[in-house]
Amino acid sequence: MAKEIERKYLVNLAAWKPQGEGTHFKQGYLNSQKERVVRVRIEGTKAKLTIKGITTGVTRAEFEYLIPGEDAAILLDNLCEQPLIDKHRHKEVHGGKTWEIDVFHGENEGLVVAEVELASEGEKIMLPDWVGQEVSSDPRYFNSNLLKHPFKNWTKA
Repeated sequence: MAKEIERKYLVNLAAWKPQGEGTHFKQGYLNSQKERVVRVRIEGTKAKLTIKGITTGVTRAEFEYLIPGEDAAILLDNLCEQPLIDKHRHKEVHGGKTWEIDVFHGENEGLVVAEVELASEGEKIMLPDWVGQEVSSDPRYFNSNLLKHPFKNWTKA
């Protein structure tokens, strides 16, 4: 079984600036229950269907398949839960790891989150200076939850 092990952090925007345009992502969910998530995503010129299991710690089962872009567009527009997730993804290498920094738009404007995939839950990593609070265990930051509870509606402290 394929496993995804990743940690997620808020990004300090005073210390991080995008290096280029990044890749545009448009994604939606056919199912966004915490036990199983079925996601459709167009990322740049590729389209994917992804199935994820429940998260335990920072690990969960993940299966991903390329699908035709036309099919993904129809699924996003007609079958996925609304609103869709709209973001640009930037990639940076730090400490031998590729960090994915997501800059959200639309309903989640203002949210910037970085993710890094690990070989094991206990793997030690070097954090970039622009990394802020870890939010790996906070379900509010799961993309599937951002469609139900967009960042723009969160109470700001």
